[in-house]
Amino acid sequence: MVQNEKGEEIVTRLTSSWRVCIDYRKLNAVTRKYHFPLPFIDQVLERVSGHPFYCFMDGYSGYFQIEIDVEDQEKTTFTCPFGTYAYRRMPFGLYNAPATFQRCMLSIFSDMVERIMEVFMDDITIYGGTFEECLVNLEAVLKRCIEKDLVLN
Repeated sequence: MVQNEKGEEIVTRLTSSWRVCIDYRKLNAVTRKYHFPLPFIDQVLERVSGHPFYCFMDGYSGYFQIEIDVEDQEKTTFTCPFGTYAYRRMPFGLYNAPATFQRCMLSIFSDMVERIMEVFMDDITIYGGTFEECLVNLEAVLKRCIEKDLVLN
C-alpha cells in the first residue's frame, strides 16, 4: 500500500527489479555467422535411450555463464532511464549464442560426450549400464562442472 497525493492508500506493486528486452536484429544482421552444428534432440535421445539408468541436469541461465570479450561488450550496449549499460556475459537474442554455448559445453565435456553423457545446449544427460556406474559418471560430470565454474539449476 502506498499513499497518493490525496493521502489515500492505494494497492500497488513496487518495482524491485527490472527485466530487459533488447532487440538485437540490427546487430544480428551484420554479425558474421558462426556455423557450429547444433545436435538434433532426437539423435541425443536415441543415444541415451540405450541405457537403463540416466539422470538429467539443467544449466542455470546457460548463455549468461559465457563471458563476452571486453572488445565486444560495446556491441551489446543499451540505454535505460538509469544510464547506459553493456553486457559482460552473453545475453539471449544474439544470433551466434546457441552455437557458441554448444561449442563451449562440448569443449568442457569433450572426453565424456557420447561415452557417459550427452549435452544439448544447457541440458546434460548422464547415463550408465548400472545404477552404480551412473552414479560414478554423475560424480565425474559434477566434478567437471565445479572445476569449470559451471552453475546448474
